Amino acid sequence: MTAQSALTPADLRLLAEAGGAAPSLHNSQPWRFRPTADGCGIEVHADPGRAVPLADANGAALHIAAGAALFNLRVAAAHLGRGAAVRLLPDPADPQLLAVLDLTPPATKASTTGTPTAGTPTAGPAGPFGRDLRDLHPAIAERHSSRQPFTNRDVPEAVAAELIAAAREEGVALAVLEEAGVRRVLAVTAEAEDRIAHDPARQAETRSWLRPDTAGAPGAVDGLPYAVLGPQDHDARVPMREFAGRPPHHDGPAQPSQRFEALPQLCTLVTPGDGPADWLRTGQALERVWLLVTLHGLRLTVWHQAVEWGDLRWRLRDPADGPGHVQLVLRVGYGPPGAATPRRPLTDVLEAPVPSSGPAPA
Repeated sequence: MTAQSALTPADLRLLAEAGGAAPSLHNSQPWRFRPTADGCGIEVHADPGRAVPLADANGAALHIAAGAALFNLRVAAAHLGRGAAVRLLPDPADPQLLAVLDLTPPATKASTTGTPTAGTPTAGPAGPFGRDLRDLHPAIAERHSSRQPFTNRDVPEAVAAELIAAAREEGVALAVLEEAGVRRVLAVTAEAEDRIAHDPARQAETRSWLRPDTAGAPGAVDGLPYAVLGPQDHDARVPMREFAGRPPHHDGPAQPSQRFEALPQLCTLVTPGDGPADWLRTGQALERVWLLVTLHGLRLTVWHQAVEWGDLRWRLRDPADGPGHVQLVLRVGYGPPGAATPRRPLTDVLEAPVPSSGPAPA
């Protein structure tokens, strides 16, 4: 190990801050980061104590969240001028070790065929639209879920094509749904939302991740403040998740309903398989798409309700598209930005000394 190749404490802080800013179901943040034994890379571990077992019975959402964190680590590595050779699920004897990133500088290590890596400091192919991973770094801090109404302005075709290509870079298919597909997914998601609303155990699980607004709970480090939940659709066409439950169970400040877009623009993320590696790839694709969406001034909401039920999840797919497994539904459009959610301190997620200089990210 050389001084040039070893990660410094400041490098580790930057990497962990980026990884910890990733999205996760109910903002559960189910990950931990650890430097590799040689000091030249970083490991991504699952934190099973932060699972959401009813909504995520098979652990797919946990892996997707870890995959999103993994992608942010790759972007942060590019920002540091390092390549990132990734190994997914490298140790069958340790299923909690989800990925290892070798961040040896490109000048001292050749690219690894078949893994997200590079022979230049961009740490990833630019792709047909000229984006490399360094372009995405500013969007990490700006990326938030927006559960507000969007406008009726269409996403430009060129942007949609860029999002499709971005997901494809991670081995995942992003399908932009036409009207018939949108209406099918709306109906399936509404049915899922109704099931959740009538399941007391799931309602209790969801409410366990709600947090009073920051002024009332300045120590919150995870979960969802009421301020980020968003309103319900006045016309009951767009089935947004009712995190706090339907009356009389709603224990947070009520938000008046609002009118949402006439027909939301929906996409699905689809993988050929349905195992841990597919879920990790989905998380990387989700975050790559989301950071691009953010750079384009668009907003995004993840709809997870229907994938929580096996029979409903199967109905999300379009049979005409052939075999595949829908992992997530994405609602994309123009609208107000989402609010930031609390984040776990680095001392909770990074198993290494953390330098004291500089504030933690919001």
